[in-house]
Amino acid sequence: MKISIVTVSYNSATTIRDTIESVLSQDYENIEYIIVDGASKDSTMEIVNEYADKISKVVSEPDKGIYDAMNKGISLATGDVIGILNSDDFYESNQAISSVVEKFSAAPESQVVFGDIVFVNADDLDTVTRFYGAEHFRAWKLRFGWMPPHP
Repeated sequence: MKISIVTVSYNSATTIRDTIESVLSQDYENIEYIIVDGASKDSTMEIVNEYADKISKVVSEPDKGIYDAMNKGISLATGDVIGILNSDDFYESNQAISSVVEKFSAAPESQVVFGDIVFVNADDLDTVTRFYGAEHFRAWKLRFGWMPPHP
């Protein structure tokens, strides 16, 4: 199963390296990694270019915001499954993608898989500031505007 991961960024020099390394450190090998940058004015693209040989596709051009950038990345994706990992996020473990593949393999009729999100203090990654538990999901909540988190 091919997994496409899309990271969108704009002026993300302080966080993009951790995001990229989080994707590249996954134990699952069949990953297409796509970065869509909104023409950053800081050193984001310099950092992205350091990893150019390990990133499948890179686009850097003005966009109309985060969702426009996400849609650009999704349109470039060729994977069986598409995931989003924002430029200030990282996977909690290097088995995150393997876990997603296991879930889709166990239930091939599934169209969406998502999990818990742990928000941490940027200065102290051990300090949890908010926790989103996936077990609270109920499909009926979608009718009232509830959306699953991006990652």
